[in-house]
Amino acid sequence: MSDSVSDCSERRSAVTEAEVEALVRGICFKTGPPRRLGVELEWLVHEPRSPRLPVPPERLEAAYAALRALSLRSALTVEPGGQLELSSAPADSLMECVGSVSADLDAVRTVLRDRGLALHGLGQEPWNEPTRFLHEPRYDAMETCLDRAGPEGRAMMCSSASVQVCLDAGYEEPGPLGHGRRWLLAHQLGAVLVGAFANSPMAGGRLTGWRSTRQSLWAAMDPGRTSSPSLDGDPRTAWARHVLDAPVMCVRAPSGPWEVPEGLTFRAWTRSAAPPGRDDLDYHQTTLFPPVRPRGHLELRMIDAQPGDDGWIVPLAVTAALFDDPEAAETAYRTVKPLAERAGSAPAPCNPLWTAAARSGLADPELREAAVTCFAAAADALPRIGASDGVRKAVAEFTDRYVARGRCPADDLLDRVAGTGRPPHGTEDLLHGKDIRP
Repeated sequence: MSDSVSDCSERRSAVTEAEVEALVRGICFKTGPPRRLGVELEWLVHEPRSPRLPVPPERLEAAYAALRALSLRSALTVEPGGQLELSSAPADSLMECVGSVSADLDAVRTVLRDRGLALHGLGQEPWNEPTRFLHEPRYDAMETCLDRAGPEGRAMMCSSASVQVCLDAGYEEPGPLGHGRRWLLAHQLGAVLVGAFANSPMAGGRLTGWRSTRQSLWAAMDPGRTSSPSLDGDPRTAWARHVLDAPVMCVRAPSGPWEVPEGLTFRAWTRSAAPPGRDDLDYHQTTLFPPVRPRGHLELRMIDAQPGDDGWIVPLAVTAALFDDPEAAETAYRTVKPLAERAGSAPAPCNPLWTAAARSGLADPELREAAVTCFAAAADALPRIGASDGVRKAVAEFTDRYVARGRCPADDLLDRVAGTGRPPHGTEDLLHGKDIRP
């Protein structure tokens, strides 16, 4: 949601429906050897000693002004509710990505610590109601549009945080690393990733009944904006049709509030008396939030933010191994393919499989079994993709603590709330207002 807005006064000539389809098909799946990897990390920002209290906007603004002065490899942006996002530069390897982002996070944490603030990895703000920090035409329009379908959109904008893994689309040719196979794997493995890394069981100070409240919000929003396209047939064709038939969030203006049309698809806009331009098409695609979004590469958007300073490394490493190592990719695909029958014909994240993942995590037996196999395949592949001993150890510890036991990070917080006395791990300390830095 941090994409920049182009100057509306410089719109190019109008695009036709056929041109839109050709542009989307040519741009959104750039095929070739899968060599690059990236990650986008969203964080909630709290005061460690009083995390239940919202940070005043003035303190956030002062801290973010100091952060903007840093020289980082990653792009640093702020989300509508004041969440902080760090988007890595495309890396040539897993360890290059881990190293550069870790260095940037160290610098960011130092600046925030000097101002009495800290980053916290939770998929959903557990205590405070959604409150907008950014007041810009884009977010005014987004809020108006999403409010029509209910309160979930505002909660997504202002209170959620995630780990988004970015992968090359893959080879043009079929095979374990072919773009068609990777497209299917991203959607079928997605539910397993939701369940394994679910980390948002609270909102508004209450337990919600979901391991991933964040994912439940995505499923409850306008499906034309947040659901996946059809997985039948060619991915390029399916995505191009999805873009054309998706609702237009807003029509930008050079000044003043942006128009928020109701019931207008991009296809209908191209057929109108005042059709959109190429930049309108580019912007429209940034307002679509499916669990897997093709943008030349693939954005996997279904993973909750993780507890601890380095918790984000595990989903990044596991996902990279399962997609970029041919042997692990084949194992993962064969493992999750049977889950498609349970998902049925409904798109993700609105189908029964994704709902079970968000509600139950790996307490769901089928998801647990699939996760055990996939994490084992990832562990075997990590040495082949150059993972360090530290990364391999982190994945092994996560597997032992959660996957092998049918658990996810949300269960730690649930145990603490229930008073079972299990050892704390980041989120429990957060409940008590302690600094969770190691």
